[in-house]
Amino acid sequence: MPRIELRTEIQAKKDIVFDLSRSIDLHTVSTKQTNETAIAGKTSGLIGLNESVIWKAKHFGIYQKLTSKVTEFDRPNYFVDEMVKGAFKSFTHEHHFEDLNGKTIMTDVFDYRSPFGLLGRLIDSLFLKKYMTDLLEKRNQIVKEFAESDKWKEVLNQKIYS
Repeated sequence: MPRIELRTEIQAKKDIVFDLSRSIDLHTVSTKQTNETAIAGKTSGLIGLNESVIWKAKHFGIYQKLTSKVTEFDRPNYFVDEMVKGAFKSFTHEHHFEDLNGKTIMTDVFDYRSPFGLLGRLIDSLFLKKYMTDLLEKRNQIVKEFAESDKWKEVLNQKIYS
């Protein structure tokens, strides 16, 4: 099972970074290149425990749908979303947040299984793992950009973070 681990240092409060990471609206901004849109379930705002979203996106020239559900949640330290239905055989995406000397360390752990057995493993090694890593890195850069500027106020209710 392929695993992607990313660590991103962000000069912002942990609760802001946590909430940006679960924002449906910011996710849509960070996946502009795939035309990702929330089409059912939680389609805007902040996703929480036991909530799900159905995404429609264009990957490799094909529109696909993926249903993801938040299965674990400990604000502002940790949450997990898992694929319920979609192109993967399965995936689990852990989001961890910790304070470190005035910064937030955001760590993603993305475990997935491709369909199609041996062919799926070949696709992983040839290009899928890199493709998924690039998508996650782009998402994290958008979270960082919004969190480290006043842009986060466009997405989150700023009264909560005073």
